[in-house]
Amino acid sequence: MESTTKNLITIEKAKTSKISQVDFNNLAFGSVFSDHMLVCDYKNGAWENPKIVPYGPLSLEPSAKIFHYGQSIFEGMKAYKDENNDVFLFRPTDNHSRLNISASRMSIPEFPKEFFMEGLKTLLELDKDWIPQTPGSAMYIRPFIFASGKGFHASPADEYKFMICLAPSGPYFSGEVKVLIEETYSRSANGGVGYAKAGGNYAGQFYPTQLAKAKGYQQVVWTDDNTHENIEEAGAMNIFVRIGDTLITGPTSDRILDGITRKSVLEIAAAEGIKTEVRTITVSEVVEASKNGSLKEMFGAGTAAVISPIAGFGYRDTDYDLPQLENSYASMLKKRITDIQYNLSEDPFGWRVKI
Repeated sequence: MESTTKNLITIEKAKTSKISQVDFNNLAFGSVFSDHMLVCDYKNGAWENPKIVPYGPLSLEPSAKIFHYGQSIFEGMKAYKDENNDVFLFRPTDNHSRLNISASRMSIPEFPKEFFMEGLKTLLELDKDWIPQTPGSAMYIRPFIFASGKGFHASPADEYKFMICLAPSGPYFSGEVKVLIEETYSRSANGGVGYAKAGGNYAGQFYPTQLAKAKGYQQVVWTDDNTHENIEEAGAMNIFVRIGDTLITGPTSDRILDGITRKSVLEIAAAEGIKTEVRTITVSEVVEASKNGSLKEMFGAGTAAVISPIAGFGYRDTDYDLPQLENSYASMLKKRITDIQYNLSEDPFGWRVKI
């Protein structure tokens, strides 16, 4: 294998590429992986220099603490390629900042910004040909950190592994999404880790979501753990509700993730003159708004799907349908965001970063 060094990063290239085996016109989400990955180890109290190596399995001790105490965090990002084959990221420093917020909460050592940005750019340059250009597709990027140190003692590990893997991907959702407002299970609690992108947060969602799917819904709308009266998130996404001409989303807290797409939606809406409110949304007001016709839209916002319109919701054995609008806020906001991401429009916010 060919090895080179670029600045702080050692690169070991794969002998052969798998790219010829990939149908880029029919990409599922997050199931095909590029030729290389970035790896960086934390040992002896410091992060070592990153390495880029061929994508492949890892070797871990059975006593590695990730298996026993769940010290694991991740981020979700995308890279986009325009018609000139230029590659762009979307608000990548926000992802780095949030990674370290999650790290701090999970007693994981924070990851250096220089390593994050330089490693990400070098990896994308190396696997640039893997970035799809089919409409709706992008390179999904998964940075993550987990405890690799050994031991059965219930305490933070002394060794960690940071990695970035790349997955050329098509759309996250297809078709209409119907959701069930959850009243039994909770995604997170006050004083918990809901605001961190910790792996266990998502594992805990799977069972309630499967129960909802068995009833004919695709996702769960999470409510607060105390009263189940306040809407908080939609599946793994932040949620927006449009009542009349006002776009409403809940405030971030130690239960709700500070989504990067969420922040982008709020800023674009403000620039478009759309009235927004960041406040508690009650289940009762959403049900009442649906009954009186003032509920116009609900949608989830997140990196994977960007914006996922909700076609209807279920609550206490009753289904409520959302109206089908020709000029919805969801479609306009998604187009504004994706036009910036794919370099199809100006970026007045300074979010787009060229590789």
